[in-house]
Amino acid sequence: MTPRVLTVLGATGTIGVNTLDVVARHPGRFDVFALTGATQVDRMVEQCRLHRPRVAVMTEQAAADAVRARLAEAGIGTEVRAGADALIDVSTAPEVDTVMAAIVGAAGLPATLAAARAGKRILLANKETLVVSGQLFMDAVAASGAELLPIDSEHNAIFQALPRDFRGDFQAAGVKALWLTASGGPFRTLSAEAIAAATPAQAVAHPNWVMGKKISVDSASLMNKGLEVIEARWLFNARPNQIRVVVHPQSIVHSMVEYADGSVIAQMGTPDMRTPIAYALGFPERIDAGVSALELLGRQLTFEAPDTTRFPCLQLAFDALTAGGNAAAVLNAANEVAVARFLDGAVPFSAIARSIAHALDRLAGGVADTLDDLLESDRQARYVAGKYLERLT
Repeated sequence: MTPRVLTVLGATGTIGVNTLDVVARHPGRFDVFALTGATQVDRMVEQCRLHRPRVAVMTEQAAADAVRARLAEAGIGTEVRAGADALIDVSTAPEVDTVMAAIVGAAGLPATLAAARAGKRILLANKETLVVSGQLFMDAVAASGAELLPIDSEHNAIFQALPRDFRGDFQAAGVKALWLTASGGPFRTLSAEAIAAATPAQAVAHPNWVMGKKISVDSASLMNKGLEVIEARWLFNARPNQIRVVVHPQSIVHSMVEYADGSVIAQMGTPDMRTPIAYALGFPERIDAGVSALELLGRQLTFEAPDTTRFPCLQLAFDALTAGGNAAAVLNAANEVAVARFLDGAVPFSAIARSIAHALDRLAGGVADTLDDLLESDRQARYVAGKYLERLT
């Protein structure tokens, strides 16, 4: 078997680490061409030692210099580069056929879009690619013949539950609705007052999943689910009213597809990101993910409606999806700014939704025809949200 040649964007983050864990379980099946990170020098050096990529990219120059020196000292010949252009280069290199897109935030968008335009197989874990540039990105995938496989556990579950030949036509496939499950996060049972006063430590303490700080806060606010709703619209060509959200605290059912005949097909499994990662890495084969078996005996599975009064970010995401244009880019950028300020202890948890609503009121309705348009909306939203949050400090 000819190995798949892999670039991992965001190798030092949670998804990247889990990707390399799965890769290590299958010697000879994957050839790691490039690993990228931001500032985690020690982790990148260790990953280069274990996987011997041809290229390592750090977005920060100082981090790249440190990695280069450490690898040279260890006698490891990996080329080390720095900056956004290098991310694009390793995503579009002729040798590469598969790109794991796992950079958190809008910073991952240009390289992922470049990989789509280059016709790569893209394992998409970067939410912002579709949230910010959904139509633009899907047009690039269609034009180049790129292959798009979702990594988010929810979208991967839907992908598994849809017919293998599904091409975005709900009627032809007999699909009625997509059901995205949400754990409810750490604040599921708290009052609105308790949620408003929550601390960063409470927000990142997810009950089921091990994730980075930003995505953990998004899970606590249900913005993570809102972003996934927008992603699902583009991944599966779904109308907003064909996408439903249900709170499932056990995180055993990862999502469901409802069919016209009354059938509902669900994908279930232990809450471990290595399952969707392995499914995408091996597709169309199934390969070992190193995940413990699902034990259902003695388990109770429950489902609840989401509360958009206590968790307004979910409704804001649906509103942005319905508005179209640049609204989702504004939503995403304002959320990134607010979450960062919250994690720094500068603003309360309740300020996240308020600042997003403010940015949408000010900026939604702008053009979104090109990547430059979207990045300008992103820039403006960060400024507007930042100024709003400054008034709260």
